[in-house]
Amino acid sequence: MRETVSRLWETEVVPSLSELVRIPALSQAFDADWAANGHLAAAVGHVRGWIAGRGLPGAKLDVVSIDGRSPVLLVDVPASPGAEDRGTVLLYGHLDKQPPVGGWSEGLGPWKPVVRGEKLFGRGSADDGYAGYAATTALEAVHAAGGQHARAVVLLETGEESGSPDLPAYLEHLSARLGEVSLVICLDSGGNDYERLWLTSSLRGLVQVHATVRVLESAQHSGLASGVVPSSFRVLRQLLDRIEDAETGQLKLAELNVEIPANRLEETRASAAVAPGAMRSAFPLADGMHPVSDDELELMLNNSWRPTLSVIGGAGFPEPANAGNVLRESTTLALSFRLPPTADSAAALNAVEKALTTGVPYGAHVELSGVEHAGGWNAPDAAPWLAAVLDKVSTEVFGAPWRSVGLGGSIPFMGLLAEKYPQAQFLVTGALGPDSNAHVPDEWLHLGQARRVSETVAHTLDAHARG
Repeated sequence: MRETVSRLWETEVVPSLSELVRIPALSQAFDADWAANGHLAAAVGHVRGWIAGRGLPGAKLDVVSIDGRSPVLLVDVPASPGAEDRGTVLLYGHLDKQPPVGGWSEGLGPWKPVVRGEKLFGRGSADDGYAGYAATTALEAVHAAGGQHARAVVLLETGEESGSPDLPAYLEHLSARLGEVSLVICLDSGGNDYERLWLTSSLRGLVQVHATVRVLESAQHSGLASGVVPSSFRVLRQLLDRIEDAETGQLKLAELNVEIPANRLEETRASAAVAPGAMRSAFPLADGMHPVSDDELELMLNNSWRPTLSVIGGAGFPEPANAGNVLRESTTLALSFRLPPTADSAAALNAVEKALTTGVPYGAHVELSGVEHAGGWNAPDAAPWLAAVLDKVSTEVFGAPWRSVGLGGSIPFMGLLAEKYPQAQFLVTGALGPDSNAHVPDEWLHLGQARRVSETVAHTLDAHARG
């Protein structure tokens, strides 16, 4: 199995994945003309061609398109003899990419694949172009090693970086074809180092709101209006103080908070112990800056089971060089809330809307737009067969105990699947590490970790088939 995985990654995967990096397949939220530009279709076609050439026994490949929605690549591989009654294994990844952004290091670029040692640089290499290759390689390795697997369906979407807006429609459209999903393998995640297998045990939900406070019909001279008309920014700041403690960053609304489950608290302690300093050193802090806490456990819990607010955009402000002495008519801030995995996102949104629109100081007008909410996900307990194979790969593939961690981001697909298939087991993992630079300049894939993850998937498929 290991021989097959290593050979395929070296001779087949890296060359094809490098060509995938060259395709500027921006997610639909970042390319309004994605259909006309054809980059998402090109990415799907490229990966489809590669998988078709692998010769997986009985595999059927289908590009599924619903009008107005970005396409999905579906690879349906029948079960090995004797594993037909084990349900469907759904292997998930995505082919859309984040914007290129500036600031790539010399010799690197978003659409320029570069291999340096065990690193493949380029946008979409790690997030999440490698996933379809890893899943296919694992299936091929199972066959080469004489193993078994249940019916396997590889689903690669093209809207994840936009929040997977089309995925619910595709899940409904493909429901009959997917059948009874008994195992979900998601390869759009990672962990705190490249020394062991990291499992994602939870994902945070989200609420997003664009809040506009309007105090004037038109802007006025600040010398004439200030002291008479309140600043729209000050009013908005007062409203935010109802939601967030500005000194600690803690969110005050009960609907945004949950009690951390005991098992998640214990696993976070274990993860903090094996990767000390991982959270404190994960981000390029400004000189002299320090994180919100020196306690690694607290940082991990903040990032996985506690709600946070980030102001991710603003409008109504001129550039400082162009700013006159004007009391502006309005201020808009884009607010991004991350919610605990088990929080009710609809209730959280309702609480935020109420806090922003009720009893507004001075009677200022508040308008909310860009409203969005999505639930998080908390993994079910591992079945005995899954726990056993995790211990097996920890010893035989990684040489270190596996660990699990809650991630601060969201993968909407997981919550959708957990709701649709409540009896399914989940393996959410991946090759991303704390310095993989997903979404920012110099994104890179750790090729050694990607090979080990592929081998893990192969072992998991075989163990699942055998029960």
